[in-house]
Amino acid sequence: MIVLDYQDRRPLYEQIVEKLQRMIEKGILAENEQLPSVRNLAMELSINPNTIQRAYTVLEQQGYIYPVKGRGNFVSPSSGFIGERKQKFLEELDKLLLRGYELGMAKMEIMARVDRTFKEGNK
Repeated sequence: MIVLDYQDRRPLYEQIVEKLQRMIEKGILAENEQLPSVRNLAMELSINPNTIQRAYTVLEQQGYIYPVKGRGNFVSPSSGFIGERKQKFLEELDKLLLRGYELGMAKMEIMARVDRTFKEGNK
């Protein structure tokens, strides 16, 4: 499920947050699906449960998951926050494209980069 990179300089909880975000965004973890308990995920990854709890807290603050008292954490319905993240991405992309245009980049050069990125992403 989650593989941690101990060579990565980022804290483990940030790596867990990122991996779970991607899994939710890609639909690997479905809406209202229960996440592993803090204790179980900590045992699976051989790390301190406080690290998992911190990651879950960040995900809850970001709207990716919601807690149910006595039952655990669940994936939030994604319609709102995923749409917001996509909109933010498109705004950032517009800025980058404009910057490339101002630098004199050709449309074909940018399109070739987009094609390459999508091909590499589908591996």
